[in-house]
Amino acid sequence: MIIRYRTAANYIRDRFDLKPKIGLILGSGLDILEKEKDVKCIDYRDIPYFPVSTVKGHAGKLGVYEIEGVPTLVMRGRFHYYEGYSLAEITFPIRIMKLLGIEILIVTNASGGINPSFKPGDIMLIEDHINLMGNNPLIGENEEVFGPRFPDMTQAYDSELLEIAQKAARDLGIDVKKGVYMAVTGPSYETPAEIRAFERLGADAIGMSTVPEVIVARHCGIRVLGISSIANLAAGKGSGKLSHEDVVEGSKKSAKNFERLLTETIKRIGLQCIDDPGQFVY
Repeated sequence: MIIRYRTAANYIRDRFDLKPKIGLILGSGLDILEKEKDVKCIDYRDIPYFPVSTVKGHAGKLGVYEIEGVPTLVMRGRFHYYEGYSLAEITFPIRIMKLLGIEILIVTNASGGINPSFKPGDIMLIEDHINLMGNNPLIGENEEVFGPRFPDMTQAYDSELLEIAQKAARDLGIDVKKGVYMAVTGPSYETPAEIRAFERLGADAIGMSTVPEVIVARHCGIRVLGISSIANLAAGKGSGKLSHEDVVEGSKKSAKNFERLLTETIKRIGLQCIDDPGQFVY
């Protein structure tokens, strides 16, 4: 596998001539960076061994964006277990980011609100997660070049990055929640009984992604910030049926504030956490 990782990383490096230290994964309905200065963008399908997005709301492009002056490697769309990919394939891009020199990863997603105080359009900063996907991306032979056999997950989500995002939200006048994100496989949505059980387990929001990426990022020594758009209320918490179209549309309710928070947070991370946030080489 290491040969595949290096082949993909070299392909990307040759085309971008980049040295960004921040990576960003945009989730369902959260492709909100179209107006940012796009230096170059390539399709996932053109990158050797890279999976391809098949879900509506995921553009399937890798780009380098100058967000508030901070060069950022952006995945416009991700991969999901329910698409038939293995967890190794889903997290393939994370190890590529490590080889490209990414030090901080910001993961975003659209999720269903479980916490009774949440409503569609809210933004939740992820404090911790619960993995109910029944699998772990680190199962199998350990890639020692990336990290240890038994990585610690006590602080999967970096407290300093979380504090920066909270401060940015306060300064922007954006109300944000904090909570625990639970990951399940999908693609079927949860039953009301399952949601009641998950609430008792401590979940505040639920989705079908993110956790495998975070596990591999932490295994690689990459610091993580997680931001979730509460796109809908989980099963039994609202009225009516759930659909992916509603999730994508629901994400748009928080799009303006989500983009404001994301860009301001990236600017502050670039100033406070990274000595050299990267550079473009023309």
